[in-house]
Amino acid sequence: MDELRVRTGGTGEPNIVLLHGLGATSEVWDGVTERLTGSWIAPDLPGHGGSRRLAEYTFDRLADALAPCVPPDPVLVGHSLGGVLALALAARVRARSVLAIGVKVVWAQEELDRAAAMAARPGKLFATREEAAERYLKVAGLTGPDAPDAGLVREPGGWGLALDNRAFGVGAPDMRALLDGAGCPVVLAAGAEDPMCRPEQLRALDPEAVVLPGLGHNAHAEDPAAVAELISR
Repeated sequence: MDELRVRTGGTGEPNIVLLHGLGATSEVWDGVTERLTGSWIAPDLPGHGGSRRLAEYTFDRLADALAPCVPPDPVLVGHSLGGVLALALAARVRARSVLAIGVKVVWAQEELDRAAAMAARPGKLFATREEAAERYLKVAGLTGPDAPDAGLVREPGGWGLALDNRAFGVGAPDMRALLDGAGCPVVLAAGAEDPMCRPEQLRALDPEAVVLPGLGHNAHAEDPAAVAELISR
């Protein structure tokens, strides 16, 4: 846990673990956590924010790095990459349940090639914090007046993102294997307007998947109350 930046709050049951998506930090859950009942824990994923970088990024390596901070009998909630990791962790920590939001379940080879190219590029350096903050918000898929301090780093030549670009190369998840191996109830969800995770794609994988009306890929940031209510259910 010394190698992860972890934020906590709340009291009592259930123990809710919140896992952000690629490029973000744990602050993206702030609108959700203020509405939750129970204790919660929100780490920065390895290679993000204040957490250490990994020598290599795979779903297994990321899940192994996160496992020590997960409390007993957790409810695992993840967005996008975090949703994949919630499923991967469920097989390791005997979770109570999993809610995976906005997980991209269909990947074209062109998309994988583009992600690999991004992973091979060094992080860009910006002249000002404002420029770096704008880039953070774009990469994290968020809107807002500013980026959290944890998402940015001051370099000798300017400002950059705390994100390790190599994390873009994590690849496509084997969703069927992850679902089969979770060992607990799993709810898949996506915004009805999510361009990365189309509802019809999600329901082809799980006919019971939840579609959140009017929301896009970042449902937890667009409508924190709706996501908090889904977690409570």
